[in-house]
Amino acid sequence: MRARLRRLFLMGTVGTTLLAVFTFQKPRIAAANTSAAEEPGDPPLIDLAGYNQLVASYRGKAVMVNFWATWCEPCRNEYPTIMALSKEYGPQGLAVVGITLDDDSDMSLVRRFLAQSRPDFPNFREKPGTDAQAFYRGINPDWRGTMPQTDFYARDGHLARYLVGDHPRDAFVQAIRLVLAVPVGENRPGSPSPEGN
Repeated sequence: MRARLRRLFLMGTVGTTLLAVFTFQKPRIAAANTSAAEEPGDPPLIDLAGYNQLVASYRGKAVMVNFWATWCEPCRNEYPTIMALSKEYGPQGLAVVGITLDDDSDMSLVRRFLAQSRPDFPNFREKPGTDAQAFYRGINPDWRGTMPQTDFYARDGHLARYLVGDHPRDAFVQAIRLVLAVPVGENRPGSPSPEGN
């Protein structure tokens, strides 16, 4: 009887371990222009060229890109909403990506934040030494670095909408539904519009 209980315990422990490994394994997306100087587990570094390649790699899916930093309180406050929206709309074709704008000196905070949050989507970090203003303008000509910033790309890869600053969950849902509704190849509107303006 004792041997049988030990076997059942061992099988349960192995099963739980395997479940944890497969459940918490995050998708890996190779970003161009990353650095080997990162510590294991750090978000891969990305510059504007890498960002454009990343967005292009999702062609055919709607994409929500959230720019955040640990020093930005509104960013930290909205991150659970971003995670919940990823879980809710991922099965409908929404890909979510996070990009931290933290400096090298804040990496211990970034590691801790991501370890506590456990997002189910990939996160990257702006490559140190990047011209910040050129990075912002290259991503969205209207962006001046105000955070949080969330960009929404339609399935054909064009920037369809963006949110700057604090917004309620409903604003995110409206933007997500917009980009999910636009099929690939449909004529796109002229320029992206900020939500609520």
